[in-house]
Amino acid sequence: MARRVLTIALLVAGLFVWSITAPPADGATPTWRLRFADAFNTPVAKGRFTDCDHYVDTSKAHCGGLTGATRANWWAYPKGWPDTATQRSYPVGGVYDPASTVWISGGQMHIRMWRGASGPVHSAAVVPKKLMNQRYGRYEERFRVSKVATGYKSAHLLWPVVDATCPECEIDYPELEYTETIHAFTHPKGGGQQDAFDTNRSWTSWRTSVIEWSPGLVRYYLDGRLVGRSTRGIPDKPMSWIIQNEAALNGDRAAPNSSAQMDIAYVKGWTWN
Repeated sequence: MARRVLTIALLVAGLFVWSITAPPADGATPTWRLRFADAFNTPVAKGRFTDCDHYVDTSKAHCGGLTGATRANWWAYPKGWPDTATQRSYPVGGVYDPASTVWISGGQMHIRMWRGASGPVHSAAVVPKKLMNQRYGRYEERFRVSKVATGYKSAHLLWPVVDATCPECEIDYPELEYTETIHAFTHPKGGGQQDAFDTNRSWTSWRTSVIEWSPGLVRYYLDGRLVGRSTRGIPDKPMSWIIQNEAALNGDRAAPNSSAQMDIAYVKGWTWN
């Protein structure tokens, strides 16, 4: 999935952290209605996220190798799709390969990206199907990077269902290379300078991130604290939540025979009432 390179106006997180806790994690509030939650209680062996090129980028998308609730709830970018670094012709890019990178065990979804003795990074992007094609929403996940390696990153993002309806729209959080701190980025519709927020927190501890996207406003929380808010050029067309993990974009290259792993304990998503 291509992402635009825009000038980053970094905001010093310490100046923009308010003592405001996120809304309750479960159920409905006057603003949000819980639509989907998964605590990964059903194991899925590595190798089952296969045959994922059915009805791509729609709510009917599915991976033929999955069964039951996992097939109903999750889709993954099909094997062979290029990640962002490959699309940009970086020296070491990646290709999506969910069969070799994604599995569920011990109440967690595990995403282990890797590179062989040569060739590309094997990347992974998984998509909660019930949170696709949604206009406004609240998106929460609990995650950690249990194995850090140079050359790997995440960009969990909201991406427009139809690019032409919201040019340049993108909401990225959590994002950046695993050797850096967790950031959030708001790309305003129509282009222009993006908002960037540095949480000053590492990827290696368990973290809970929240995106709240409502009319004219995006808020980012980490571990219950507000770390940034955007009001300029807020997307207003349907978007899908994509839990994207890929080769680095900061110039670092994944070494041969290296790997990095992210673990996700749960995901939750709300619609905006």
